[in-house]
Amino acid sequence: MKTSHIFLAASLLLSSAAANAQHSLTQLWASEATLPVPESVFYSAKNKILYVALIDGKPGEKDGKGGIAKVGLDGKIVAKDWITGLHAPKGMGVMGDKLYVADVTDLVEIDLKSGKILKKHAVEGSVFLNDVTIDAEGNIYVSDSSTKKVHMIKDGKVSTFLEGLNGPNGVLAVGSDLLVADAGTLKKVSSTKEISVLAEGMDKSTDGIEQVVPGEYIVSCWAGVVYYVKSDGTKQELLNTSADKTNSADIGYDSVKKIVYVPTFGKNSVVAYQLK
Repeated sequence: MKTSHIFLAASLLLSSAAANAQHSLTQLWASEATLPVPESVFYSAKNKILYVALIDGKPGEKDGKGGIAKVGLDGKIVAKDWITGLHAPKGMGVMGDKLYVADVTDLVEIDLKSGKILKKHAVEGSVFLNDVTIDAEGNIYVSDSSTKKVHMIKDGKVSTFLEGLNGPNGVLAVGSDLLVADAGTLKKVSSTKEISVLAEGMDKSTDGIEQVVPGEYIVSCWAGVVYYVKSDGTKQELLNTSADKTNSADIGYDSVKKIVYVPTFGKNSVVAYQLK
């Protein structure tokens, strides 16, 4: 009887320790600082490449200076000018052989094989389209931080999915739910559009969201802060580079190797970190 009590106590202690384990980020590499205003990184496991959205100008201007670069998983720049002629591209998502990128007031559709722009889906009434995510059914969601809405593109048709938010940026489709990084708060939106708060009290510049395991996420903040967030509301600061004005915009994530890719915006580079 005593032995079983000891075993139970030890098991509970181990479970508690695992639940409260602290995570960390260790830098692996930094690319050359020649990427003009990298705002978003999309990790492609299929193509073993990083797609990096480059604003190369002001975030809300239609100046034709923006583009998308290809960066290798070792940090070497493969093709700085892979896509050109965009304005201020930000969040990206991939479905099949197509890349979708938010570009001020358009959702731009790009062929991954040829690198050609196939179509620009105009989002009527939009001002500052920011992040993109695609659910299992092929519905595309794009946030507008200025109008405080989230739009949905289904079968090529654009509609308003959600409005009345505080300042939505990062979006992530998880099962039938949509996660939204909304001005310092991580929210979960159900298929019936019921909103619940998963975590709050983060820096107001919440940007990218990536899922580590079900119920646990990495949330980046443009100001230079990266959090490890759990759906029970607990959060841990993994990185804070705000003191030297190094931004951490819309992150990419390799869920197999647990590598976080951080676009530094004004510092013109991408930095890779090992998550532990």
